[in-house]
Amino acid sequence: MGETKADGTKMVNVAEPQAVPAVNKSAKKAEGNSIFSWLIVLALLGAWISVAVIWFDLVEYNSVVGTLGGVYDADGDGDFDVEDAKVLLGLKEKDVTVETREAAYTRADASVNQKTEEVLAGESQRETESEVRDKGSESVSVTSVYEDKAAQTSDFHSFDSYENIDSTGELVVEALPEKTLELSATERYQEEESIPVKLEEINVTPESKAPPEKKLEPEPTAESVPLTQTAPETTPQTSAPQDSSESSPGHESTPEVTTETEAKKKKPKFFNKFDKTIKAEINAAEKLRKKGKVEEALRAFEALVQKYPQSPRSRYGKAQAEDDMAEKLRSNEMLLKAVNTYKEAADLPDAPADLIKATLKRRADRQQFLGRTRGSLATLEKLVQIFPEEITLKNDLGVAHLLIGDNKGAKQIYGEVLAMAPNDGFAKVHYGFILKSENKIAESIPYLREGLQSGEPGTDDGRFYFHLGDALQRMGDANEAYEWYETGYQHGHFASVWQRSLYNVPGLRAQPWWTAKETGFTDLVRMLERNWMTIRDEALAVLDTSSGLFLPEDENLRETGNWGQFTLWQQGRKVGTSCQSVPKTCAFLERYPEATSCKRGQIKFSVMQPGTHVWPHTGPTNCRLRMHLGLVIPHTGCRIRCTNQTREWEEGKVLIFDDSFEHEVWQEADSYRLIFIVDVWHPELSQSQRHALSPI
Repeated sequence: MGETKADGTKMVNVAEPQAVPAVNKSAKKAEGNSIFSWLIVLALLGAWISVAVIWFDLVEYNSVVGTLGGVYDADGDGDFDVEDAKVLLGLKEKDVTVETREAAYTRADASVNQKTEEVLAGESQRETESEVRDKGSESVSVTSVYEDKAAQTSDFHSFDSYENIDSTGELVVEALPEKTLELSATERYQEEESIPVKLEEINVTPESKAPPEKKLEPEPTAESVPLTQTAPETTPQTSAPQDSSESSPGHESTPEVTTETEAKKKKPKFFNKFDKTIKAEINAAEKLRKKGKVEEALRAFEALVQKYPQSPRSRYGKAQAEDDMAEKLRSNEMLLKAVNTYKEAADLPDAPADLIKATLKRRADRQQFLGRTRGSLATLEKLVQIFPEEITLKNDLGVAHLLIGDNKGAKQIYGEVLAMAPNDGFAKVHYGFILKSENKIAESIPYLREGLQSGEPGTDDGRFYFHLGDALQRMGDANEAYEWYETGYQHGHFASVWQRSLYNVPGLRAQPWWTAKETGFTDLVRMLERNWMTIRDEALAVLDTSSGLFLPEDENLRETGNWGQFTLWQQGRKVGTSCQSVPKTCAFLERYPEATSCKRGQIKFSVMQPGTHVWPHTGPTNCRLRMHLGLVIPHTGCRIRCTNQTREWEEGKVLIFDDSFEHEVWQEADSYRLIFIVDVWHPELSQSQRHALSPI
């Protein structure tokens, strides 16, 4: 360039370098923008490809995960994840073997099926008529709690079947725990039914020994007493150990049985050699089941069974999936399929011992749920044959015998258990329970006592506390009796030391004696007292006949004497043949649904002969109050005690008390005593609660 100024060179030298950098910077910027744009395009393309793969299901993720789980599952949890990478990189030790990895699944299986059992039980049971009711009996023996349970089937389509035993050793139908009263489904499953029978009230005289003052609460309120842990209504639970799908359930064996104790420390093994080769496929199907994808899991296991018909673990998984599906569909038919598939799995050759045990235990439990108690018994007998040294299975078998009313068979089983394991608390408490049902009172006490003292699973049951205390009272040891009642109260089985009913609605007013005004049933009381002579005359006409309409009390409540009853309403049902003999009395009562609809009580005449003493006892529930109308009352010698208050009847007058509190009766007069008993709903129960409650 030519110089035009003296400093032109300087100008040229400055100008040229300024132009060149400007061009280079622009080029670099354009190049950077281009690279960034390509990165954006590639990122978006990758994202859309990912979406397409997922949307159009181009990759079978379950098979990929299964493959990774089989090859790179280093930590034994059934899949490939960060923890597996840590193990492969040496950052974490491998601490789970192939077998124990399956144990993790079995524990999960147990949890799922335990939940299944609780839901099925809580919401899908129906009552069946017990053998005792067919005979027209008012009461049931102590062990009939198991017998009636056996007579009942459970149904996914009905929600009204609970069986239990009341505090006098009678069975009571518990279709719905009192949570139903809250208009919600039942929480807990116990497919049981029983026939209620609360005989007449029992008197206690001042001589009667009352519990120590420091432990007694003569008039406790329901709000102040602890209830059972599992449901708003306190209902005794069956003592059979609770089953789980894959691990040994329920009752633990005594520490002395070292072989079983050691076995419990080992995790169950469910895979034989062949099943280990297809473990990835089984795990993939099992994951679907554990995630609640029941239909997919069932299809997956069905495919596995079709592909590998000799695989015990695949067939067991199919049975579990059918079990889960039965819950989801509320289907007994599907549950029956599961029962059959459980058997198929256990019968396959080379099935692992742990799988056979878990499979047959679950099968027995589901059979019992379906009301197939004899089938359940046969399954448990097979288990005991395969595992003769396992105490828990023998104890389960003993309960199964009780469920079908075979006390003799149960007694033999528990005798064998105690010969093998003399300190087994579960066997002891049940053996004592059976002895007491045979009226071997003194002999039953040490077994019941030591069984409860063991604290083993299945022993902390309100019935055992009740019957131990009752046995001690009958043997004259009231102090120890009330100590056990106190313990039962502290454990939440009784509302108080005095109020020992087992089927209670929480929050109801609790007091031993009531006035007509307090009940709100003043019209009923006035009607009874106004018409007492008509009622008396009809009762005497029946009593004077030789037809034997007054049946003897058969609940083993009498120490001495004779006590007969003539029932007009039972569990809210009218006894038509009885009312034909006393039509006016029945006509009077028809207008009072608080009495005639009381499913947890009776309406009946009661005659007691001189020299009769009725042991202290309690009724089964706090849901009713009991009215006594005096008809023929000797001038002296007849009295009734409820808690620590003793009263006497008057002709034409009504006494009202809550028979869920301890009461006792003496008849020491020279002639018979005749009263009319009318049970009514507790006044604080709502109509919906009365409707939902099961009969007793």
